[in-house]
Amino acid sequence: MALTITPGPALTGPGPGPAPVLRRPWPELLRALATAPLRRPSLLAAATVLLVCAPTGEKDVTAAVHITPADLASLALVGLLGLDLLRGRPLGLGRSACAVFAGVVCAAAAATVTSIDPAAGLTGFIRLVQIFVLVPVAVLAALRDRTDLHLVLGAFVLAALIEGGVGAGQYLTHTGASYTGEPIRAVGTFGALDIMAMSGVVSFGLLAALALGLTMPRGGWARRGLLACAAFLVFPLAVSFSRGSWIATAVAVAVLLLKADARLALRWAVLGLAAAIVVVGGLGAGGGGVTERLDSIGSVSGGNEDHSVSDRYDLWATARAIWADHPVTGAGPKSFPQLRDSHAPLRLSSGSDAADSTIGFEREPLLSPHNMYFLVLCEQGLVGIVAYGALFLALLLGGLRRPGPPHRGAGGPGPAAVGLLCWVLVDFLYADIGGTTTVLTSVILGVAAWWALPAAEGPTA
Repeated sequence: MALTITPGPALTGPGPGPAPVLRRPWPELLRALATAPLRRPSLLAAATVLLVCAPTGEKDVTAAVHITPADLASLALVGLLGLDLLRGRPLGLGRSACAVFAGVVCAAAAATVTSIDPAAGLTGFIRLVQIFVLVPVAVLAALRDRTDLHLVLGAFVLAALIEGGVGAGQYLTHTGASYTGEPIRAVGTFGALDIMAMSGVVSFGLLAALALGLTMPRGGWARRGLLACAAFLVFPLAVSFSRGSWIATAVAVAVLLLKADARLALRWAVLGLAAAIVVVGGLGAGGGGVTERLDSIGSVSGGNEDHSVSDRYDLWATARAIWADHPVTGAGPKSFPQLRDSHAPLRLSSGSDAADSTIGFEREPLLSPHNMYFLVLCEQGLVGIVAYGALFLALLLGGLRRPGPPHRGAGGPGPAAVGLLCWVLVDFLYADIGGTTTVLTSVILGVAAWWALPAAEGPTA
């Protein structure tokens, strides 16, 4: 006869015997992790930001389509919010947001229909709608409370620290991209063929850290840590030797601080100037290269002209000439490379130099006018520039006019959204979309739309 022992109730006292075995509910944990984006879609927005840092290898810049892990995460966010819409959950878009985003779609569609190359125009249309409409709207809908905003801004800070740390190491160990014949240019994990990417990521993280730091209570460790992160990121930004990023960051920081507190802006301006003198001048951290890079902004004639600057001005003239031939709806998305040579000045270079230890020396073709406004003008005409101008002005003016609620503090979402948006709008004077970090522009537009174009309260929303 078998003896069956039935376990009794667990003892509550410190009696002898083996400790109870605790089994981890792994299925429940995995299920919770899998459903976390459903409960808080901003996690996918934060993942989009962080996945920009994933190395993708040296890319063929002439390829029609580049799909990165960050692009896939952004499309997953769009799909998730699409499912919410099908289930009847409102996305929280106000009438103003619907109007300006719909205008961009209509302008891009008109340019595609009248494009000189419909096949290339269709791929360009899909990319434009992704960057300027779908992902920003998905980010806007995913930001449901302050925690969501902190997740996204925190992802910007973490990505900047990763790329800034790699870039600073490249400068100090002479393992970066070539600059004036030396491998000292900080490019992070993006490589020499995406020379502007690291400076953009670092700039976004600097602004996010500054905005979050101003939100925290005075004297707290979180505030000091975030402001220390912002101070550290100044160095990799400096040794990226990106003039456009320097200018955009300076303007964005000024606007962010003015939005937060005018007196605080004055104090920080003095501290920032002192820090720049110490870091660049006193410590010699790239001081000579930074000074020469700043001086080269206006050097477009004479014996000391900077060909990268003169080429950029020539590309702008080329875009204006293309627009003159297609004034209303433009030549179509992705048409600039096809029409460049027939409209460019004779002195325009065939490409820009790129070199590092991985790719060696390469000539990178100039496939865009390096100015977003001229790119829209020549490829989408007056219809496009009006639509994009309405979007950008609505976001900027709405963000500047909207006061932050008192409980959010001086460094609430207003300064962060406006500062990041100002960086993008200023940088568009010297650059356009393209490259691994383009999807970050979409996230920033979504954050700015969430702040500047809130949905109406009540049934209208």
